[in-house]
Amino acid sequence: MSEIQIGNRKVGKNHPPFLIAEMSGNHNQSLDRALEIVEAAAKAGAHALKIQTYTADTMTLDCDGPEFFIGDPQSLWKGNTLYHIYQQAHTPWEWHKPIFERCKEFGMIGFSSPFDATAVDFLEALDVPCYKIASFENTDLPLVRKIAATGKPIIISTGMATVAEIDETVRVVRETGCQDLILLKCTSSYPALPDDSHIATIPHMRELFQCEAGLSDHTLGIGVAVASVALGASVIEKHFTLRRADGGVDSEFSLEPEEMRMLVLESERAWKSIGRISYGPSQNDQKSLQYRRSLYIVQDLQEGDVITKESVKAIRPGLGLPPKFYETLLGKKVNRHVNKGTPVSWDLFG
Repeated sequence: MSEIQIGNRKVGKNHPPFLIAEMSGNHNQSLDRALEIVEAAAKAGAHALKIQTYTADTMTLDCDGPEFFIGDPQSLWKGNTLYHIYQQAHTPWEWHKPIFERCKEFGMIGFSSPFDATAVDFLEALDVPCYKIASFENTDLPLVRKIAATGKPIIISTGMATVAEIDETVRVVRETGCQDLILLKCTSSYPALPDDSHIATIPHMRELFQCEAGLSDHTLGIGVAVASVALGASVIEKHFTLRRADGGVDSEFSLEPEEMRMLVLESERAWKSIGRISYGPSQNDQKSLQYRRSLYIVQDLQEGDVITKESVKAIRPGLGLPPKFYETLLGKKVNRHVNKGTPVSWDLFG
């Protein structure tokens, strides 16, 4: 499994996790705020910023029938029609270029999730470096095929997809000629509970589909995301906002700048800690070996004196023989005068 090049970054298990800040609808219909979010994400250390490319009309119908109305009392968006939500949340297409240009100014990779064929054509005209397929769109195989035909790296949130559905999507991607694929474990509820995250799926998904794997995380905080790194996540996507108190369609489960900063820091620490299978002292542990217990003479002894339980003890530091030789030494005679505080060595006997 080789690494994947996205923009100026390499993505893979041999590199720190690729951190994506998802703006989604947190711009609250203000381009100035959108550009401020880009800057805040960059300063927090995110490597990429993702937006979404659709209009309300490319997502659904302007209808208020029951199937187009969000009546679930547990939903963040209850009481709205789908059309109204997408009107609120969409990023105007004329904003894309200034948002991507601001990303470049701050050394970040800017890209998007297209939701229909016209969005793919539009993003191709802007020469985005990669594409994200949202979890609700991963079974839209004509859309998947259209995106894969660009030849650019694709990140796919798996969401509610079954293994069979993921397999079908992956086959379409590869048959269309795209080999740079990243699958993200994703729970399609907002906010998601840690109990529903099942990040143990990440290494299984990597092995099963022979591709890079990561996490699109809708839980609160950074704990689940950091834990995913230990299971091999090479990409982490988290929704991002300036302040949750400002409101917005996704604000409730979005990270604020200081939290993103901590995620960048802690996910890289988690990645560095994985290392390899290793026993025994590391190079940095060598100096600590002196603080192990070892055998020391604890009484002044004369030549010919016998080692007893009173004259030798296992204490720190670790400059004498290991404590495992304690029983062996009892009853042996020293061959010279030995001062209290002398580390035990074999040349004291015989």
